[in-house]
Amino acid sequence: MAQVIVYGRRAALDAHREALSDAIHGAVMAALDYPPEKRFHRFVGLEAADFIHPEDRGDEYTIIEISMFQGRSDAAKRALVRELFARIASGAGIPPHSVEITITETPKVNWGIRGVNAEDLALDYRVDV
Repeated sequence: MAQVIVYGRRAALDAHREALSDAIHGAVMAALDYPPEKRFHRFVGLEAADFIHPEDRGDEYTIIEISMFQGRSDAAKRALVRELFARIASGAGIPPHSVEITITETPKVNWGIRGVNAEDLALDYRVDV
């Protein structure tokens, strides 16, 4: 499971939402061997006064937070970050300097999905990549 929250200025997210979602999902599928139908993205558009950041990041500054089950290797997480930077630059036109990414992993036992604890859920994809 991977849940993604994308923060940015409202105007920038509105202009790039579809391209960002495609870039993020493509990166997750490539790096984590994730199924195409498992896209879980939330976009949080903020007004300039509510999104304070260094000026050199520009108006398209974007923060991506990914929450996922524990189990991916360091190599897979490094590949995910690499894929995200590359795909966001080419697909959405946002340079890597204006993107920050955090990955938070938690045990499956800390998730509830479709009425059950994720530890008891039969997944149709691998987490140990």
